[in-house]
Amino acid sequence: MDVTAVSADLSAEQDDLDELVADLSDEQWDLDTPSPRWTVADQVAHLRYFDHVAAMAITDPEAFATERDGLFAAAADGDLGVDEFTLGSCRGLAPAELLATWRDARGRLAAAAATLDDGRRINWYGPSMSAKSFLTARLMEVWAHGQDIVDAVGAVRPATDRLRHVAQLGVITRGWSYVNRGLEPPEEDVRVELTSPCGDDTWSWGSEDAPNRVSGPAEDFCLVVTQRRHLDDTSLEVAGEAAREWLELAQAFAGPPTDGPASR
Repeated sequence: MDVTAVSADLSAEQDDLDELVADLSDEQWDLDTPSPRWTVADQVAHLRYFDHVAAMAITDPEAFATERDGLFAAAADGDLGVDEFTLGSCRGLAPAELLATWRDARGRLAAAAATLDDGRRINWYGPSMSAKSFLTARLMEVWAHGQDIVDAVGAVRPATDRLRHVAQLGVITRGWSYVNRGLEPPEEDVRVELTSPCGDDTWSWGSEDAPNRVSGPAEDFCLVVTQRRHLDDTSLEVAGEAAREWLELAQAFAGPPTDGPASR
């Protein structure tokens, strides 16, 4: 799959979330979500901010570097400083205005993404990323924060095969999940076998004869690696200490180490 296909899937994921939030009442936009301190509106504001700076990272790397330094400085004041820097300009907006600003930001990201080729690397908040990985990370963010909104409003969101992008990111960030916590990544391989949402395909990674194994629904795996569900609250089957250890600290997104929800 090339960068154009990833960009198309990102746009489709954004469209699905847009359709969901566009039908919410003003009261639902004010509902608290599973992310501490954040309402539904804050979730959309978060996506708006990072779609905006993602477009900037592609089209104006120098301006992005300045914006990134500003966020790093705000982080000295902890989570509240980061929230003010990234969400503050949107917290006084009415839902319709906020939705319009997100649509504008993701439109600019789509236009910027159309200029990318598979060989391009993008500077971001950590190491630079390939164009495909960069857009995959944006898709993962839309899906994961969309899950917070789905949970808050009690909506139903059918899983799609776009989750393969999120699953792939979850697998390749296994080592990062350890390094991010100051731990040495284990040498043991983990075999991952996931049933696609459509039910007629199996996505797999790792050695077929690895004793450490993870299997089950792709959606459940994605919920775990994005820290939206505890492993024990899913239908995943896990064999081997290395496999379970990984999924208990898995973090498929950038930023300081965080812990997912406790088991229900």
